[in-house]
Amino acid sequence: MRWIVLGCVLSLCAAQAEAQQAEAVVTYGFRNNGKESRSEQQIFIKGSQVRLAPQGRQTEQQFLHTGQQASYQVLGGYTLKKNFSEYAKPELLPGIDTVLGIPCKKAKVFIRSNTIEVWYTNDLKIKGSPSISIAPGLGLVLKTIRNGNTETYAKNIAWRPVTREELAWPASWGKLVDEPTYQRQVIESRYTTLNIFDREQIAFGNNTPNPAPGQLNTTYRFSGGTVVLKKVKLPAVRPGQRLFAELVEYSNGDAYDRTGSVFMIPTDKAVSFLDGLEKGVQALPLYTARNGKKYQGVTATDNYLPPLELMRFFTPFGVGHFNAQAKIKGYDWADSAVYKQDITALLPRLQGEVWIGIFIGNYDKGGHKASLRFKYYPGYDGENNAAPKTWVMPVFNSTNLMEMAGQEYGTMFDTDSLTVTVNIPEGVKNLKLRYITTGHGGWGGGDEFVPKQNEIFADGKRVYHFTPWREDCATYRLLNPASGNFGNGLSSSDLSRSNWCPGTLTLPVDIPLPELGAGTHTLQVAIPLGKPEGGSFSAWNVSGVLIGDKE
Repeated sequence: MRWIVLGCVLSLCAAQAEAQQAEAVVTYGFRNNGKESRSEQQIFIKGSQVRLAPQGRQTEQQFLHTGQQASYQVLGGYTLKKNFSEYAKPELLPGIDTVLGIPCKKAKVFIRSNTIEVWYTNDLKIKGSPSISIAPGLGLVLKTIRNGNTETYAKNIAWRPVTREELAWPASWGKLVDEPTYQRQVIESRYTTLNIFDREQIAFGNNTPNPAPGQLNTTYRFSGGTVVLKKVKLPAVRPGQRLFAELVEYSNGDAYDRTGSVFMIPTDKAVSFLDGLEKGVQALPLYTARNGKKYQGVTATDNYLPPLELMRFFTPFGVGHFNAQAKIKGYDWADSAVYKQDITALLPRLQGEVWIGIFIGNYDKGGHKASLRFKYYPGYDGENNAAPKTWVMPVFNSTNLMEMAGQEYGTMFDTDSLTVTVNIPEGVKNLKLRYITTGHGGWGGGDEFVPKQNEIFADGKRVYHFTPWREDCATYRLLNPASGNFGNGLSSSDLSRSNWCPGTLTLPVDIPLPELGAGTHTLQVAIPLGKPEGGSFSAWNVSGVLIGDKE
């Protein structure tokens, strides 16, 4: 009996000792729809100071000061201090539950349309929360459930002294900034940005001599200044990684909507598009159509690959430059057009030293300004696995990137299909064609405004057909201050077009080619090109890239 009494006394003393301790490490686990996660979260508590241990790739440091009733978030020399009163206020609820044998009160908080149930205690010396934004001032939060299915719960409380290294309390908070500034720092810290071009002028009539050829990180201008080109060094592909191209464009004097393209020049053949830019279009291999015209650098040959198109875009009518000249009440014109596209599928061709260019077709002295960035986002799945092996080959591109240097428009479709012969190497399977198409001819009867079916053939068999057409152009009205306005209330930029709108991207279509294996094959693109009228004519800008898995 004496031992039982002694045991009870010791247990009571231990419980009282824990209740009086102000230092501990709390470990939390996670469940989603009842399924246990292997991840854990720890918070280190020393008196009124609390550090939330970073999770995964998180580089931000998070702290709570329960005495000051404030949170601190620290990243890259910047600090955001936020009072607990600025967070969503919890609604206290009746009832008691237990977590780790500790009686807990219940509360509920609403954060961005999410309902979060909170179980907490303020009967202990320690206080803290596994999330700085969820009820940091209530006491010690031991469990939360978001929207009834995502649970964070305390697995263990280790009552022990917390070391200086564990607490990692900053000696100085660095530069205190407001929340918008800090949040941008947080977002941009999660990915890597590579600046390719910064506000480069793309305008006709720029005859400035180019620097010596072949230099890294040097801007070159071709085709009268309507093409800017740079040789850059890109990082190696990492498993799970995603690559986005982001282009920002605004008018520097040109009022019209123009065709634009971001492209990469393959240089692994005897002849490249770079030869055409440096030596003239006559240096490019010719494609002869049934109409008798010769088209420079359009299709792949044994010794040449056409430019690999990364992004097809169209400038708005005069965004930025003409905003002040087109004031309309209630029309808040954008200051620039921003285009952002996932180009991860092309990553195998975007490694090491490569030539990246931007084309905007225009005959204006002021032209346009454009910036280009590549943004690399880490993946969350498969990062520890080997990167998949992918084969990428550009096979045709009828966009005349050297339009202002005499390269022919894509008019070969009037009496013929665009035909190219390709050789698929051994070990390549699951092929698809990444196809981009836009129709042009800017008068009422031109192909820009007349729907036309596109047909794709592989070895003589039709494998895909569709009519590329955009009916959402009016969505982008506020990008187009210089657009002409008609008597019926419509604006030129509102009109539906052959797969493009002023101020938008044209996305690729992936066309499966499961029957194509190793060997020689023929691909054809057929479009019923409209007839010319007077001095006006139609043309189609089509580009195609074969993508397959390598064994």
